Amino acid sequence: MILATLLALAAAAQDPEIDCDNAMAQFELNACAYKEYERADAAMNAQWKVTAARMKEIDADFDRSQDNRPGYFDTLLAAQRAWLTYRDQHCASEGYTMRGGSAEPMVISGCQTQLTEARTKQLQELIAEY
Repeated sequence: MILATLLALAAAAQDPEIDCDNAMAQFELNACAYKEYERADAAMNAQWKVTAARMKEIDADFDRSQDNRPGYFDTLLAAQRAWLTYRDQHCASEGYTMRGGSAEPMVISGCQTQLTEARTKQLQELIAEY
């Protein structure tokens, strides 16, 4: 169901430009919400690269002679993978408030945007401590 929604949104993205400041029809609102999510996701991916690189630097400088736990990057990667699963499943669940309705994709995209922006901030804060 989510894949069909994303494919429909991708097709809509190829249509003429939508004025998101004046969107009124549900398909426009859905497309604009998805564009916001794409923006947030791109920002998070950019921050991920910075944070991951910093964690790899810390790992390279870390004395492992008395600590055999997973490294900074390995732990971050596992957390990010778990977080992506959480985000997508949580937002699908939140979308069920409009289950089957034309606004469901908008609710899902809005949720994904909100959580992705929060995760970007977490990734920034994580390396601010080092």
